[in-house]
Amino acid sequence: MSTVARENIGLLTDKLTVKVSKEDYFPSFEKKLKEYSKTANIPGFRKGMVPAGMIKKMYGPSIFNDEVLRAVEVKLYAYLNEEKPDIFAQPLPLEKDLSKVDINNPTDYDFGFEIGLKPAFELLDFSKQTITAHKVEVSEDMVNEEISKMLIKGGKMTEPEVIDNEENVLNVLFTESDKSGNVIEGGISKENSVLLKYFTPKMQKELMGKKMADCLIFQLNKTFEGDKLEMMLHDLGLEKNDKEAASKYFKLDIVKIGLIEKRELNADFFNEVYPGKGIATETEFRSILKDDIEKYWNAQSRNQLHDQLYHLLLDKTAMEFPEAFLKKWLQTGGEKPKTAEEAESEFPTFSNQLKWTLISDKLITDNKLEVTQDDLRNHMRQEVTGYFGQMNMGEDMSWLDSYIDRMMKDEKQIDATYRRLVTERLFDFLEKQVKTKDKKVTPEELTGMQHNHQH
Repeated sequence: MSTVARENIGLLTDKLTVKVSKEDYFPSFEKKLKEYSKTANIPGFRKGMVPAGMIKKMYGPSIFNDEVLRAVEVKLYAYLNEEKPDIFAQPLPLEKDLSKVDINNPTDYDFGFEIGLKPAFELLDFSKQTITAHKVEVSEDMVNEEISKMLIKGGKMTEPEVIDNEENVLNVLFTESDKSGNVIEGGISKENSVLLKYFTPKMQKELMGKKMADCLIFQLNKTFEGDKLEMMLHDLGLEKNDKEAASKYFKLDIVKIGLIEKRELNADFFNEVYPGKGIATETEFRSILKDDIEKYWNAQSRNQLHDQLYHLLLDKTAMEFPEAFLKKWLQTGGEKPKTAEEAESEFPTFSNQLKWTLISDKLITDNKLEVTQDDLRNHMRQEVTGYFGQMNMGEDMSWLDSYIDRMMKDEKQIDATYRRLVTERLFDFLEKQVKTKDKKVTPEELTGMQHNHQH
């Protein structure tokens, strides 16, 4: 008679010993042998007339091993389904050596399996937690800057004869040289496009009035500053913190001069940016644009708030893991086997993901944060109609329901949509549980504190 014994062998790690007797596997072994004898095609024998001894000799050991392992697996999963230990992943076999399984000595066999147990943990008292909502106040300067970008983006490129505007786009050839302009053999040579306003004020004055084919000699760190210097070093294949590289001299040849003629701020432009809204005045256009900019920064602020909530839960929830078991599982549980070193390297990120999964699953379950089939359908409908945007799809929208029906049969689509919606509901719930304090920040400050929000 088969049995399963359980014993603790480490932190959140137990050993299951599955013992099977001859009665558990031998009848099915004999049955499989008979089935083989009826179907085997062996030269020199008619189908179904192969001697049993030959079948046993040729196929017996493999079938015997399979039936012993099948009996072990049946008993193992029957135990797990009945006892329901809260485990990670699948049990890992402690031994893979089948040499003890002998077709000539059918007897009792036992196999060991390792299981990793999920930890018990306590959630934070959210009522005692305070986080900061970083708010960007949209100014008229921000609106003006956005309008300027739009007008340039929609504008027409011209080619003036001389440099006379900080908005000039210069196509230039950088050639590494010495202080006197003698080209260094084997040095850097690269063509690039640079806005005049990226140069230092002093260099801008020197470039004013220059024409195509003019050239001058310059030193990188005296021609560009701050992030513009870092950008130029990167473009030229140099390290941004390399002071020696930043002091290199270059010969600058002006290949072409460009200038974008901005679009006019008129009704045609308003209609292109916001089709179908019938905007007629600049005041109305500015008001709608400001609302859009505010929505964008409010969304970024909320993303950053969610990032704080994520780290609050992750950093302040004490939790232990069966590390040795999980590292073994990392080596064998994926599509490709990993080395012990690879598993060790991946474990910190993996354990954080695991920790977040346990915390979020508990919050979702305890607070009944459900996503229904109707929720899934409605979200998919919004995505489809949002994708088509302002396009005129006609009055007959009957095709949309059948399209959604097809999407609802796609398991990957359903799973991705469910995860997105339930995560949104989780963070909506968490926002209401903690105290928040507002703090005004600049767009640059908020962008600088953004983390990876794909948690």
